Amino acid sequence: MALNNHFDVIVIGSGPGGEGAAMGLTKAGMNVAIIEKESSVGGGCTHWGTIPSKALRHAVSRIIEFNSNPLFCNNNSSLHSTFSTILGHAKTVIDKQTRLRQGFYDRNQCSLIFGKARFIDANTVAVTKSDHTVENYTADKFVIATGSRPYRPADVDFSHPRVYDSDSILNLEHDPQHIIIYGAGVIGCEYASIFRGLGVKTDLINTRDRLLSFLDNETSDALSYHFWNSGVVIRNDETYSKIEGTEDGVIVHLNSGKKMKADCMLYANGRTGNTDKLNLEVVGLKADSRGQLSVNSNYQTEVSHIYAVGDVIGYPSLASAAYDQGRFTAQAISQGQATNKLIEDIPTGIYTIPEISSVGKTEQELTAAKVPYEVGRSSFKHLARAQISGKDVGSLKILFHRETKEILGIHCFGERAAEIIHIGQAIMEQKGEANTIEYFVNTTFNYPTMAEAYRVAALNGLNRLF
Repeated sequence: MALNNHFDVIVIGSGPGGEGAAMGLTKAGMNVAIIEKESSVGGGCTHWGTIPSKALRHAVSRIIEFNSNPLFCNNNSSLHSTFSTILGHAKTVIDKQTRLRQGFYDRNQCSLIFGKARFIDANTVAVTKSDHTVENYTADKFVIATGSRPYRPADVDFSHPRVYDSDSILNLEHDPQHIIIYGAGVIGCEYASIFRGLGVKTDLINTRDRLLSFLDNETSDALSYHFWNSGVVIRNDETYSKIEGTEDGVIVHLNSGKKMKADCMLYANGRTGNTDKLNLEVVGLKADSRGQLSVNSNYQTEVSHIYAVGDVIGYPSLASAAYDQGRFTAQAISQGQATNKLIEDIPTGIYTIPEISSVGKTEQELTAAKVPYEVGRSSFKHLARAQISGKDVGSLKILFHRETKEILGIHCFGERAAEIIHIGQAIMEQKGEANTIEYFVNTTFNYPTMAEAYRVAALNGLNRLF
């Protein structure tokens, strides 16, 4: 075998986890190849998940902003767009991100191999190229970073032209008047915001009793209210018995006996790890029913020279965390041990309209643990910056310990929530007396800013103490 077909490490998958691992390993002086099954780098995050859905959301929120601005709507003029039209905006962002990420590999002399990888023995992968030729590559170690894909139950006909998952929805060409979204997790809720913002009649079927039940209850309730207020119909505690494709749409038969009909349907209920095509059995690995692998603190699988990061190892299944996991894996491989680990309180960003972001504990978690906490609240409608920008829907909530005043959780609902949360997160991450709610009272914020919500919430919370 040719010498250039052997590497110190082969990384399979070029999403955030694979990129983090590959960059860390090349910077440590190792000879690294990354194998990507698609024709360009970036993985599901760049091409089908995080980037396109957030680009779509941004375009829709700007349309809503224009149409609700009294400077414009008084002239009886309003903006209208369609899903297929705003997809063009998402595609330009994807192209920019792809070129940026390609540059990282080029600058760091990381070998890029395009094709589908499968193990043929413990140290060899066969890569099937786009022209159907197959080439073998060997390595001392491997990192599996193949990500996940939308779960597709066998009894749903995804070949029907009106039945989509969260990947294929990006190929939507017709402009629906009415959509059913099955699954009210993060992806389902984000797309409900996008379609409703475009004026599409939207039905959201939730298989659970409340939206995004991992959130603080007040935040979940706020999202439910704003969905209801914007015209989204939410059906909680429902599951389908049959999904029937018709000539001009879809009929969803629910186990409760109800029937729902729409122009099309987005099935967004769960994801599964992309491990089924890797031929893992030959190296002695077996994924679970969700296609996921178990790893230790160094991200090693049960086979010591094979590592795994990102969605294929489950929680937290976030692009931000996957990149960090990749970096830590590079440390484990190059230094023998990962010198860092994921932070305990990982922030969540949910790009609905309005946005949601949280970090730390929820009220229900603190109550169950019998932690004596207090709450500080700030409503965006009272902030000058929110009034100026017309983004006055939303609130910030700080949970803190009654005695030590340590910040225990922060929950934000409203425009730019995923940015605002990081101010509080930075203080939460401090140790000892530096992590108290009093920081927000004793520091000086720019005025007017959204960050001022922290000062208002802190004063509100401290005033509750006695």
